[in-house]
Amino acid sequence: MSKILKREIHSYKGRKMPLWLKIVLGIFLVGAVIFALLLGQVLGGARDELRGEPNAMIILGCQVKPWGPSILLQDRLDEALEYLADHPDMLVVVSGGQGSDEPTSEAQAMADYLEEHGFAPENILLEDRSHNTMQNFAYSKEVLEQHGYDLEQGIVVVSNGFHLTRARMLAGRAGFVEVSTLAAPSSHLPSRLHMYVREPLALVKSFLFDRFA
Repeated sequence: MSKILKREIHSYKGRKMPLWLKIVLGIFLVGAVIFALLLGQVLGGARDELRGEPNAMIILGCQVKPWGPSILLQDRLDEALEYLADHPDMLVVVSGGQGSDEPTSEAQAMADYLEEHGFAPENILLEDRSHNTMQNFAYSKEVLEQHGYDLEQGIVVVSNGFHLTRARMLAGRAGFVEVSTLAAPSSHLPSRLHMYVREPLALVKSFLFDRFA
């Protein structure tokens, strides 16, 4: 073996990864494992889960565009309408306030959509104050109680599948005893990919900070 080759081998063997780089890589790997576990929780919760015979439905709001409900919100509403076709007398709370970039409240846009598709307006209750999932349940509970609904009867929550793990947790914290869920599809691919990145982080945030008085 030539002297030059020996020197190159010796030089390569002598190189060590800097400590700071090992720390950075370690943090990255731990973060990736934690994110993967959280994503597993989100994916595992993206399912229909019907318990008992709920007499009220809560449809969770999503962005409203100038022309009407966003694609994700339409997915939720269409999923709700499919169920309501067999439960026409169900009480429905449409839950969502108005963002600064929305032409109307999410609740009003949802109510209009349900009415346009034949659902009885007298069975629709508007909750138009909420701006996050925790508030969706807190204010929807108030609306139902104001209308004399017995929370022991249970509710069915409608949202896109990626949202339901967090929704079940927060509904339970809000005081709903028996929570069923309907998992709407997420037809808009870019939004779906974005939400499956965002939702694991939102799950951590809600678990740590979203508490009800």
